[in-house]
Amino acid sequence: MELHLLFEAQYNEVALSIDEVAERISTLGGVAIGTTSEFASASQLKETPGKVPEIQGMLKELVGDHEKIVRALRKGIDDADKKYSDAGTADFLTGLMQKHEKAAWKLRKYFKD
Repeated sequence: MELHLLFEAQYNEVALSIDEVAERISTLGGVAIGTTSEFASASQLKETPGKVPEIQGMLKELVGDHEKIVRALRKGIDDADKKYSDAGTADFLTGLMQKHEKAAWKLRKYFKD
């Protein structure tokens, strides 16, 4: 049950972040994507349909996904700052990165040695 609640909290946090990203895109005059197929094609994360990992495998997969997002955000922060001189977006992405770092940290606490 504890993991279920943790996963639910992370799901809700990601859903909120998606809305915040869409708002940031709109604030800058862009158009945010909004369909499942657009999200899937734009995602750097890969799904494994039909594969249901055991709990430790699921935890490691989720941590790996958070780490992949953190790496992408670090590049985005650097680009926003140096390439585009957009301190607002760099700050926004830094906040997202910190959320993913914390989510990965919380999940790592459940790894068995």
